[in-house]
Amino acid sequence: MRPSARLILVGAILCGCAAKPTAQAGFDSARAWKHLERQVQFGPRPSGSQAVEQTRRYILEQLKAAGIKAVEQPFTATTPLGRVAMTNVVATIPGRRPERIIVASHFDTKLFKNIRFVGANDGASSTAALLELGRVLASRSNPFTIELLFLDGEEAVVEWSASDSTYGSRHYVTAAQQSGSLAGIRALVLLDMIGDRDLTIRRDSNSTPWLTDIVWSAAARLGHRAAFLDESMAIEDDHLPFLKAGVPAVDIIDLDNPTWHTASDDMEHVSAKSLQVVGEVVLAALPEIEQRLAR
Repeated sequence: MRPSARLILVGAILCGCAAKPTAQAGFDSARAWKHLERQVQFGPRPSGSQAVEQTRRYILEQLKAAGIKAVEQPFTATTPLGRVAMTNVVATIPGRRPERIIVASHFDTKLFKNIRFVGANDGASSTAALLELGRVLASRSNPFTIELLFLDGEEAVVEWSASDSTYGSRHYVTAAQQSGSLAGIRALVLLDMIGDRDLTIRRDSNSTPWLTDIVWSAAARLGHRAAFLDESMAIEDDHLPFLKAGVPAVDIIDLDNPTWHTASDDMEHVSAKSLQVVGEVVLAALPEIEQRLAR
């Protein structure tokens, strides 16, 4: 992902983040933290690597353990470094209606040759939160079908551009258009880089306004205004292919992060409390999203 515009407003970074995971009712940051740790243990996870395959197998194992059915969506991407095999993971939690709300994250890490980049925040944090959200949502009575979408190939292989980025989301949307299933997608909630110790998530001006408003209202109700700031910036991320295809989408991402795409994006710079905050906000926002879509 990358910012495509300068910050419209600049404010103080306000977030108290604890280093140790704590179990809560509903979303459990202790469980999410373990998922984060396991991914980092695999090491750098660029698309096409053995480590990203290990991560994908881990995701599939955890979904199976939670009783969630999942399928793999393999494809071959044409990148500046040649053709690279990639695979999305699509998990489905049936609801009372077949139309689906997608909650998504990418699980690949940026390819670097000069540093060891393990992406504790950028890739692992949102994927860990998505796995834990899946566990919670699988035991919930869902009005709409919930799809957990684990995307490969979000990162640029060389340098971010429209053609060198978001490989997995672009492939998913194209496949959905070709199969006719795109019309069944009612909304996308994208998570990315949500584990930073100083969590500062700004509104993405590319995202659908009503979805953004619902998420930020939920954060305010829960007392998380310090993490969800009323400031705006434009973000290029996995939600853009969905938006271009007419799917309402919101990107929940913290790009105000000095460890972004550095060797310091490690376990020392992420927080279980940040995972808890985002997990709680997504779960609190979901009923209002569902009510809006049911009209």
